[in-house]
Parts: sequence; structure tokens; C-alpha cells
Amino acid sequence: MPEDTITFDRAAFLKDLRASVGLIDAAQKIGESLANEGIERLLLVGCGAPHYMFQAINIWIGSNTKEDCIADIYPIELMHPRYAPDKKTAVIFGSHSGKTAETLQGAVTLSQTDVNTLAITQHADSPLAQAVGHALTYGTSGQGYFSSVILVLTLVSAFLRKRSPGWDLHSKLISSLQNLPAALADAKQLSMEKGMHHAAALQNEASLFVVGNGPMYTTAYVFAACFLMEMQRMNAHPIDGLNFFHGPFEMADASTPIILLLGEGVFRPDAERVAQFCDRYTNGCITYDAASFEMPGIHKEMRPIVAPFVVDAALTNLVEQLAILRGHPMTTRRYMGKVDY
Repeated sequence: MPEDTITFDRAAFLKDLRASVGLIDAAQKIGESLANEGIERLLLVGCGAPHYMFQAINIWIGSNTKEDCIADIYPIELMHPRYAPDKKTAVIFGSHSGKTAETLQGAVTLSQTDVNTLAITQHADSPLAQAVGHALTYGTSGQGYFSSVILVLTLVSAFLRKRSPGWDLHSKLISSLQNLPAALADAKQLSMEKGMHHAAALQNEASLFVVGNGPMYTTAYVFAACFLMEMQRMNAHPIDGLNFFHGPFEMADASTPIILLLGEGVFRPDAERVAQFCDRYTNGCITYDAASFEMPGIHKEMRPIVAPFVVDAALTNLVEQLAILRGHPMTTRRYMGKVDY
């Protein structure tokens, strides 16, 4: 390929996820032991992408059980009476670097108590891993986000299987997670030309919207905020599709591109409604549809929860090509890690 286009090393991508797949058994044992030890509630704590990844998982859990024992919160909310952890609570912190200031502060604060704490992060010698009671570390990886997804889903499902007799999705989830790296790689590989095409069309846009419903809002947020705003300094707005017709649609016209992310399951009809509106009143929208990916080895009942991450993998092509076309490397930052904040 020419130097001004993206490339994809499938073998390296799969290698980056090998460690997390290898930790599935360990994550299961941790989830089961927490339930066996009398833990009644899990708090999933993080900022940015980890927070929204936790949110997607929690929304999916709520779609499949009446249990109300999982909460996704920001670190500061550990101080709120509703979430203040006790001996029957386990707190799971997520941070790829293990250095996220707010997340680390939450872990350090709880280290002075007898609350059960766990981190899912990259390295055992990171500040976060050192501040908690136990750490699941997947090692150096360019795919830390997806590595965390695999481990958090495994741990939470194992906890629910022990705690909730009606939770019968665990075995289907585990077999699907073992096949998830290949499904992610397929999505990225099959979407390369699409991503390059859309990057060329969007590179000079003043602003754009990224819309997702339910668990797919996680990917809308991560793509708009973490990829486009943080890595490309583009004016991108993540929008929850469930609120699209309660304000945001008044800004929809032919002048502002809309990227619509379609998932699967109970939230899909509302996303299709957004697509129909855009087709009628704007020039349409750029769509990334989870249903277009075959996802071999992913059980049909697991597609709604892996869909946000499969679409995320497909979208990485777009931002990688934008970085080339705009001459703005994805590692460039103005404030993050550069100044005090």
C-alpha cells in the first residue's frame, strides 16, 4: 500500500489480545470467589473509555437480568453515600496505564480500608496495581481496551453465575470471548477501505456527530471523545441515540456529518429510527452496522454486548487514516500528560 494509507498487521493485533484470553480462567475464578466470599455488589470504577466500557456491560446486564448488584461509577462517586463501599462490596478499577489520576486516587483512598479492591490494567508494577488488593494484568498491549473488555465481562459474568441462579449466559459468553479477538480483527480488516473513504470525506469538517444507542453509546463516546477529540482535536459530539429526538436532531442538516453506530438487540429499533430521520431530512448518515459483521464463533445471544467493540475495531481505521491525512499523529496531545490539570 502507498505510504499515505493505513495498514493492518493481523498477527500483531491478535498477539496483543493473547494474554487477556489466557487470563479468562483466572478472571472466572476471581468472580466466583467474590460471590463465594459473600460479596453482594460490584462497583466498576474508571474514567474515560474504561468508564463507558463498564457502562456498556452494565446496560447489557440490565437487559438480561433483574439483578441490581452492579454499578458503573466515576472514582469521585466512591465518596457518595449511595455507592460508599463496605465489606460486602468489591471495587474493580480500570485503567490501561495504571496511572489515571482520579482512578488511582480512588484506589489509594480505599487501600486504607478493608474494602475488597481489584485492578484490571497493563502492568503489575503500575501505581494502580500496587494500590489494590489484587490486579489482573494483561501486560504490554496495543489493545488494552479490548483486553479489559474480555476480562471485565468474564469476571462479572462469573460473579453473576454464582450469585444469581437465573444467569444462564456464562458458558455462551466465555466461548464467545475466546473467539472475540478474531471477530475484532475481521471487523478491522473488512472495514479498511470504508474507513479510508470516510476519512477523506471528513478530514476538513468543522464538526460532526457520533450517535449510538444503549451499549453502542459507549463506542460513540469513545470514538468521538477519545479518538476524534483527544487524538485528532476534532470537534466531535457523542450523542445518545435514545435522546436524539430530544434536542440534538434540531442540529441535524446537510452541513453536519452524522456517524450512526447500529448495534443489535433491544436498542436497535431506536437506532434505525435515527437512520430513517437522517435519510429523510439530511443527506443521510455514515453508518457502521454490527449486523454487517459475521462474527464467527460469537453466540447469537452475545452479539449485543460484543457489537460495540466489534464496531469500535472497525472505526479505528477511520481515525488512523485521519491522522495520516491531517498530519496529526494519534499520539499528539496539547494538555494530556503535558501540563498540570
